[in-house]
Amino acid sequence: MKVINFEETPSLINQYVSELRSVERQTDRMRFRRNLERIGEIMAYEISKTLAYDKVDITTPLGIAPCRNISDKVVLATIFRAGVPFHYGFLSYFAYRKYREKENFDVFIEYIASPKLDGKTLVIVDPMLATGSSMELSYRALLTKGNPAKVHIASVIASRQAIEYVERAFPAETTLWAGTVDDEINSHSYIVPGLGDAGDLAYGVKE
Repeated sequence: MKVINFEETPSLINQYVSELRSVERQTDRMRFRRNLERIGEIMAYEISKTLAYDKVDITTPLGIAPCRNISDKVVLATIFRAGVPFHYGFLSYFAYRKYREKENFDVFIEYIASPKLDGKTLVIVDPMLATGSSMELSYRALLTKGNPAKVHIASVIASRQAIEYVERAFPAETTLWAGTVDDEINSHSYIVPGLGDAGDLAYGVKE
């Protein structure tokens, strides 16, 4: 499995992760959600560099322009409420496309039922990858919809334990994208130092 750790390279993700961690800044829920979304947008852009593209000729008002369009079909999946703003960042770049005619297409997103996955690129997003067990359960459930050609896992913070778990549970060709990697999880399966409960910070404490 290939692991991309953005902490190891200069990136705006570094700034947004530091703001998500900060006890002074993370109490602003709107900013917290937006930072999750921003990281999702940047990761989506980076993942887009790994996709396949077809050369196409596009008619402009003044002639024909050679261009490239994504040929991979990308399906996005998210885990728990904390993943929703992170997921939205990916949706800014990717959507599942259904073509109606040569010239027109509709973009639609299926939240409950996954489309068929055979031969497609599956991106599973979860901001906090603590143990990896929820990620594996989600992946196994998605496999009932077919076998994807490629799998990407995207996380804001991942633990070393989760990375080791995912390496055993997922295909060897899987790529894991992490904003940063922490060394520990505590007895409650929270990443340490982590950032706390991402769901509560994004939407408020559960009653």
